[in-house]
Amino acid sequence: MSAGKLSINRACAVGAAFLGVISAATIGAAVLLTKNPAVVWLGLLFVALVFVCAAAFVAFLRWKLVLFSDGLCRTIDDMLDGTATPPQIYEEESLFYKINHRLARLYEVLRENRESIAKERADLQELISDISHQVKTPISNLKMVNATLLEQPMPEEKKREFLQASSGQLEKLDFLMQAMIKTSRLETGVISLERKMQPIYDTLAAALGGILLNAERKNIHVSVDCPEDIILAHDRKWTSEALFNILDNAVKYTPADGNIQVYVQSWELYVKIDIMDSGKGIAENRQGMIFKRFYREEEVHDIEGIGIGLYLAREIITMQGGYIKVTSTVGHGSTFSVFLPRE
Repeated sequence: MSAGKLSINRACAVGAAFLGVISAATIGAAVLLTKNPAVVWLGLLFVALVFVCAAAFVAFLRWKLVLFSDGLCRTIDDMLDGTATPPQIYEEESLFYKINHRLARLYEVLRENRESIAKERADLQELISDISHQVKTPISNLKMVNATLLEQPMPEEKKREFLQASSGQLEKLDFLMQAMIKTSRLETGVISLERKMQPIYDTLAAALGGILLNAERKNIHVSVDCPEDIILAHDRKWTSEALFNILDNAVKYTPADGNIQVYVQSWELYVKIDIMDSGKGIAENRQGMIFKRFYREEEVHDIEGIGIGLYLAREIITMQGGYIKVTSTVGHGSTFSVFLPRE
């Protein structure tokens, strides 16, 4: 019989039989050597006491094991259901404590995994809902334009207008998909940011290059105060993307002939980048919502955009150990302060 298949009851029976054989052999040897019947009775009494003590010990151990196994099964079932935590055992040198300690670690892992899965599921549902909401309008417009072109005869000039409108909706869908791809890659870790010690001046210049044409069209004056010798650890490509998104929002929501000012200051632990505009401003009760994915205020739906730029900017800055602060007054513009750690 293999040790792996030997049950506790059989092990006890084998042990008792072995102990009986040893005892009988010992008593028999004592009788042969001493020729004294009293030795036999003393030997039998001793064997009986040994068997009683062994039986009591085995019964007690079995009772403790049964209680522990029942409690362990109940605890594991509760842990799997997420309804209870492992009981605390403070006998630090006991085997039960070691098992309980590992159960507690197992419970924490299961709880974190359950919470992570729930959060991912909620995020996925929110993302699907947001995407569905965002693509609904351009797809409806494209269907309407396509149906009109197919069903109604019209002059070439009118066709060109419809095709231009269709092109605008396609560009909006393409922009949405590209923004979602960037966001998903950052969130899932497909793209990792590589922070290197390099001048912030060049990074800011790359961001400004993307908004100067639109600013010029609206006759918005852009002024920049950034020392060229400020060096900090950052990912140039993605930091430029974040700053561009903030600057692009400033251009969109600043009226014609307005002003945008950019100030860069070097502090002991952080580099602060202030982007100030003379736009419409943001109400205080909405300042915490503007970084949500796809969030847009009701009164700006006529302005081009999908509401993902600030969300993406915050993700990029946060992943580099920084943060963004907003101060704004309705009717007097907004200031977005980007704080990036120097090292």
